[in-house]
Amino acid sequence: MNPANPPLPDRYAVLGHPVAHSQSPFIHAEFARQTGEAITYGRIESPLDAFEATVRAFIASADAEAGLGPARGCNITVPFKFQVLPLASRASERAVLAQAANVLRFDADGWFADNTDGTGLVRDIQQHAGVPLAGQRVLLIGAGGAAAGVLGPLIEAGCASVTVANRTRDKAVQLVQRHAAWADRHGVALAATGLDAAGSAFDVVLNSSASSLAGAGVPVSAAVLRPGALAIDLMYGPAAQPFLDWAEAHGATARDGLGMLVEQAAGAFQLWRGVMPDTPPVLAALRARLAAKG
Repeated sequence: MNPANPPLPDRYAVLGHPVAHSQSPFIHAEFARQTGEAITYGRIESPLDAFEATVRAFIASADAEAGLGPARGCNITVPFKFQVLPLASRASERAVLAQAANVLRFDADGWFADNTDGTGLVRDIQQHAGVPLAGQRVLLIGAGGAAAGVLGPLIEAGCASVTVANRTRDKAVQLVQRHAAWADRHGVALAATGLDAAGSAFDVVLNSSASSLAGAGVPVSAAVLRPGALAIDLMYGPAAQPFLDWAEAHGATARDGLGMLVEQAAGAFQLWRGVMPDTPPVLAALRARLAAKG
């Protein structure tokens, strides 16, 4: 290798629609600085009807003369997570269970798909929030892509029970049925219910529904919160604030989704680079960055 011509950095990106708001480039730049990994990371807005073509164009865009190194992987965000698995030649067990993926790694023998959303949430709850999940009663609000990504790791963490509550109960039933064998293997009780019969006094309440994005009210009764419960909205910023205000007003400890965002990114970084970054300083830097923006 000619030291005067070092190899170009490997490239990564987040693909979504919309994607301009994504904090992933900042997070991965911090990871790269911390670990000394030579990468670049950007945002790519994909047309709604051209996800696969957009991924392939990203890979094909490598151009040494233009200073563009090889594309090695990407993150996938809404609304494309359910489109990933059919394109991958291999997938992790957790991605198959979720039927959705938020990470692709471009290997020589094909694309590898993974889902780090749930493990990111579990790490945030247990490491950053300091709440062990083993033996806890958990309410998961929503049964869409976000819920699909986190249910398996919540079960694996050893919760006593997980109740999935959704506006359309049948969708919650389908998600629970898909995870039934996984729950049996880990000794976790699973239940599906409508929003109006979610239950009461849960230790951990997780809002993965679209209510935050839609600016709608909290879709469950405050009875779901036991005193001192941990209540997390998987969104962050202004979208999460109504849920956080509601949780605090009813005696819960409220938390947004920034910790999960950083931890799922760390899982992707480890998949790509083989090293796990130190996340607390990156989470602190991200909170400071967003606070400075107002």
